[in-house]
Amino acid sequence: MENPSWLSILPPLVAIVTALVTKQVFLSLFAGLWLGWILLNGGSPVAGLRDSIQALVDVFKDEGQTQTIAFSAIVGSLLALTQRSGGVHGFIRWVTCHGYVRSPRGAQILASILGLGIFVESNITCLISGSVSRPLFDKYSLSREKLAYICDATSAPVCILIPMNGWGAFILSVLGNYPSVAPLPTLLRSIPFNFYALLTVACVLFIVWTGHDWGPMARAEARARKTGKVLRDGAEPLVSIEVLGLQPKEGVEPRARNMLVPMGVLLVMMPLGLYVTGDSNLLAGNGSTSVLWAVTLATVVAGGMYILQGIFRLQEVIDLAMKGIGGLIPLAILMILAFAIGDLSDRLSTGPYLAGTVGGLLNTALVPAIMFVASGFIAFSTGTSWGTYAIMLPIGISMAQELGANLYLVVGAVLGGGVFGDHCSPISDTTIISSMAAGSDHIDHVNTQLPYALLTGLLATTFYLLVGLALH
Repeated sequence: MENPSWLSILPPLVAIVTALVTKQVFLSLFAGLWLGWILLNGGSPVAGLRDSIQALVDVFKDEGQTQTIAFSAIVGSLLALTQRSGGVHGFIRWVTCHGYVRSPRGAQILASILGLGIFVESNITCLISGSVSRPLFDKYSLSREKLAYICDATSAPVCILIPMNGWGAFILSVLGNYPSVAPLPTLLRSIPFNFYALLTVACVLFIVWTGHDWGPMARAEARARKTGKVLRDGAEPLVSIEVLGLQPKEGVEPRARNMLVPMGVLLVMMPLGLYVTGDSNLLAGNGSTSVLWAVTLATVVAGGMYILQGIFRLQEVIDLAMKGIGGLIPLAILMILAFAIGDLSDRLSTGPYLAGTVGGLLNTALVPAIMFVASGFIAFSTGTSWGTYAIMLPIGISMAQELGANLYLVVGAVLGGGVFGDHCSPISDTTIISSMAAGSDHIDHVNTQLPYALLTGLLATTFYLLVGLALH
């Protein structure tokens, strides 16, 4: 859109708000998409519907988006195979018998440790921590919403605090466009000022250790403890119950290694994929390609293991793999709609409009706080933190240089704001993947996480105001 106006923020906001209110996420996202294309077609509903359908098809023109949808579906195969082979049941028996996890708190600590320790890629973090911890959460009657929150809160925030991954590479590439800015030192020195990411990690660890939940999460946890219902009545998890509810094949001895080996392949293959796709530079690797390779190889290894052990025949492996993919069709549709909304936001210039609107409000002391809030709102509206960084980092750097604000504080505010908006947005890919990995209803995950994200965001904004005034 050549001259973006306030209308440019309307489609993503309509989609997000309608989804939160009605809990009909698919129809809500399509409604937002349709509205956007109506605006781009001068108010014609028919032309808007035509271009909305084409926009869904055009999602697959982007290699990264197609790879993300593909690996999300293939994960279903891995889940089906590890459960039917007895790997999941064997893992539960192994960790409980050896005393590694003996309580609900232990299950949450395990999920948190996995999230904190696996920082090579945010989606891989969610996939592994969710897949490994979900059966333990079910065993101890912990809500799926709680697991989705832990997966989400220990993925992007940790990846951006330990930027030896695709996140760091992308941010360094943006910072590298400014000759007066030293990319790596600037990124490293901004980490102590990334208040949202630091507070989010602290918040999730506090909640896991103390068990002090509040708001919708407290109600979800009370439901799970009192009734054993890890999902609310009427919930629609992004992974089919037919996949998550698979029991071990009759006569098969549950073995922990049948789950741990594929997960180990997943974990090891991710940095290897980044190394290969980055031409021996881990930071330059392609994240979506590496995740697709890792998930595919883990699934192949799992199938091969089970055939060699005599658990399945080749045809059984293929049938289970197809059943697993079929169980994740809702996730694939949701990802397509979310990506289409993101592409629409680019056409409507939603991010540049918001950034331009905020630009006139800045003064030196308020620069960090306003940049944090603006970045959060852009990421919330567009569903992408990386896209937000591409828009807001140049603005933040220019403002810091022109107004004399602390550069590292401003960069930290933009980076934290992108993660903040990403956490709150139902159309964010990490939010969606967290729901899938935990087997949670997507809108339930958003609703239960939102109070925690908003509180942490408010605290971060306060810190930016105080530090901005102190350094002014």
